[in-house]
Amino acid sequence: MRVLAALSGGVDSAVAAARAVDAGHDVVGVHMALSRTRDQFRTGSRGCCSIEDAGDARRAADVLGIPYYVWDLSAQFEQTVVADFLHEYEAGRTPNPCVRCNEHIKFAALLDKAVALGFDAVCTGHYARVVVRADGTRELHRALDAAKDQSYVLAVTGPERLARSMFPLGEVASKEETRAEAAARGLSVSAKPDSYDICFVADGDTQGFLRERLGSRPGDVVDTAGNVVGSHDGAYAYTVGQRRGLALGRPADDGRPRYVLSIEPVANRVVVGSADELAVRSVTADRAVWFEAPDEPLACHVQVRAHGAPVPAVVRTVRDDVEVVLDEPLRGVAPGQSLVVYAGSRVLGQATVTGARALAGTR
Repeated sequence: MRVLAALSGGVDSAVAAARAVDAGHDVVGVHMALSRTRDQFRTGSRGCCSIEDAGDARRAADVLGIPYYVWDLSAQFEQTVVADFLHEYEAGRTPNPCVRCNEHIKFAALLDKAVALGFDAVCTGHYARVVVRADGTRELHRALDAAKDQSYVLAVTGPERLARSMFPLGEVASKEETRAEAAARGLSVSAKPDSYDICFVADGDTQGFLRERLGSRPGDVVDTAGNVVGSHDGAYAYTVGQRRGLALGRPADDGRPRYVLSIEPVANRVVVGSADELAVRSVTADRAVWFEAPDEPLACHVQVRAHGAPVPAVVRTVRDDVEVVLDEPLRGVAPGQSLVVYAGSRVLGQATVTGARALAGTR
């Protein structure tokens, strides 16, 4: 097969590309330039889109003996991933930009361009497995290494794009194994730190990034009775479940810590309450993408954070919407989060959280 290997400049994508070469595929490497004002070097281990990363990707391609190109996808990235990130926070929701990047960039813009150029598949360094059933159906499963599993952020790809995706690291036992393999292959990125957090917020200051883009919008922080207990410089900078950085001027009557319960963008208010008030037993979601949609209520597991634990639940579909009843309470579920449905290790589908019903009421 003709395979386009996405080379981020990190160790995972380099080893994935190497394995695709070993499998006998005709491999071409490409680095995605996602910012038009890229830094020369990384800031520590944050980000993955610096000029340094592009150089590391080129050197990996040289070692592997494959052609290498840089594709400028910065306009698409700004118009989709960054714009969605800002819009969602402004609307009082909590997005996952990695999910949107996989949806709009890696498995849309990149894959579509690859197919148009005659490639059969795109290879990435994601930790996830593709299992092919006897009838040819391709299933997305968790990686063998649970600590590195990225099936959560890949759930949005859907069956058509999964059919043209390769994840050679899905069966790797640990990240240490990947690094050892990179070193054995002579890849200079073998000891390179992992990238983490939001790649386009290289310094890790998400609130500062939002404030720079959205401006100062002072408002009130209130308790569930509507009493003003503090102030904020922009409701968009908060998320459900947040405790740090509230700077409340009025302590709770019981002296216990308070958390963000909800964001009210129209009123420009942040509502806070106790940890107990964060617990929810049901969740609603929309914009579902299914690998296999349940025809009737299904006992399964759901996950609402990339590094969160899956929890048992019953899921049912109502037209394009999803309703979830949890077997046990879950805290800090925020509108905008990605909800992924699992049957064992298999991903069944993904949807975007629209609301949650708390034990003590609805929010």
